[in-house]
Amino acid sequence: METKANYVLIGAFTLIVTLLLLLFALWAAKYSSEKEWRQYAVIFNEPVTGLSEGSSVQYNGISVGTVETLRLAPDDPRRVLAQLRLQANTPVKADTRAKISIPSITATPIIQLTGGSPGSPALSDVDRREIPVIQTEASALQNIADTANRLVARMDQVLSDENVRHVSATLENIEALTGSIAAQREDLRALIANARQSSEQLSKTLTTTNRAIEDVDRELVDKLPGLIAKLDSTLGKLDSTADGANGILTDNRAAIRNFTTDGLGQLGPTLTELRALVHDLRRISDRLDNNPTRYLLGRDTPKEFEPQ
Repeated sequence: METKANYVLIGAFTLIVTLLLLLFALWAAKYSSEKEWRQYAVIFNEPVTGLSEGSSVQYNGISVGTVETLRLAPDDPRRVLAQLRLQANTPVKADTRAKISIPSITATPIIQLTGGSPGSPALSDVDRREIPVIQTEASALQNIADTANRLVARMDQVLSDENVRHVSATLENIEALTGSIAAQREDLRALIANARQSSEQLSKTLTTTNRAIEDVDRELVDKLPGLIAKLDSTLGKLDSTADGANGILTDNRAAIRNFTTDGLGQLGPTLTELRALVHDLRRISDRLDNNPTRYLLGRDTPKEFEPQ
């Protein structure tokens, strides 16, 4: 009995030690795994259609981890919270950005990390939370969707009922215009023929005018030396005349000064007397016209004898 009891104790001790060693190995493996990986969070403000837990996370095209969990934000269901499991040596910087990307047409969406300048600090040094949050930027799909939405909105505005009516009216006017043009086809042909003839005549007129201008230019060039010589002679004569006038003014400067001081001063009284003389002459003329006999003889004109 004692031998069997010893075997049971040895077996139990062996099982317990083995279980403890297994638990220690699991703990050590988990500790080592946690040291090799770090967790980050990403908050998307757009739908993450096609993205699932376990999707790949790439940094500039290189796989650095996976998506651990995906869930809606409890305070705002329009936002999606994604928790990432990245390699501990991944250089996640403060300016690193995350976006949804599709590597190929048939591939499933992934999370693509971009940016991260060399001088930027590590995100874990800036964001002291237990799980640092990587900022996001709009994906290409979101940009395409936004652009498509804007185009659809603009198309709705362009194709509104009012614009459709305007386009219909414009087409009707164009149709009426083309109909009237077709009806006046012969008149248009005649108008085009007249325009062609007018163009030909205008070309001939311009040719003749150019020839006349060339002849005038040639004659002007031939006569130009003589005109310049005459102009020089005339300018010389004007210079000599100006010199003579200047000399005359210089020689008679005293007389001109006396005239301007004394002569102009006497001119006023002389004009006054001349005005009075003209007035007297006008009065004498009026008297001669009215009764010359009385004015000349100093008596009235004798009355004619009238027999009774």
